[in-house]
Amino acid sequence: MSLTLLLVEDDARIRRSLALALGDEGYTIVEAPTGEEALRYLATPAVTVDLVLLDLMLPGVDGLQVCRQIRERGELPIIMVTARTDTADVIAGLEAGADDYVTKPLVASELAARIRALMRRAGDHGGGAAFTVGDLRVDPAQGRAVRGAQDVHLTKTELRLLCELAAAEQRVVSREQLLERVWDYDYFGDTRLLDVHIRRLRRKVEPDPGQPRHILTARGQGYRLVL
Repeated sequence: MSLTLLLVEDDARIRRSLALALGDEGYTIVEAPTGEEALRYLATPAVTVDLVLLDLMLPGVDGLQVCRQIRERGELPIIMVTARTDTADVIAGLEAGADDYVTKPLVASELAARIRALMRRAGDHGGGAAFTVGDLRVDPAQGRAVRGAQDVHLTKTELRLLCELAAAEQRVVSREQLLERVWDYDYFGDTRLLDVHIRRLRRKVEPDPGQPRHILTARGQGYRLVL
């Protein structure tokens, strides 16, 4: 079954060329030239979108605002597209809730590989038995995290990351191993992606994210999870 991608890009030439290239990869493409149009489309009843390709620089409602609003509504996978490689801009996109990012100029084959990797983990929580982190109960099979009677919203990527750390049974997992296992792609040492997701995860798991007790940093090595 063909996956439907929402392509949010204000440059008509880039939008059209990407739509054609990704269409050749077997995807169904819905185009939106503005953030406002993208949000209206996603709010339409009975609309099904499997993944959003979201340009960071949009007129009106920018990509960061669109990303935050999409993330508030649920777990829809988001790949941020940016012409900027500055750390602050990349981190801002990831902090807004993006699962991954790519930089312009885009290579269609690389983008398709990122989409495939993200969709694979969106359908796979990492497996394994349920476990408890502090007062948070995590059930990988159901894709749920619960604190008391309250669901704690984790994105598919955050859940996969937490499960990978739990599977290590309190041993340190290197940054490279986590990037490979969670993102299923070679990121050539770009650990911003991982470090931002760790911060996001700490805000949802830790009683005090500034003084973590469960998701610990092993300097120069990686991270480990203390249950």
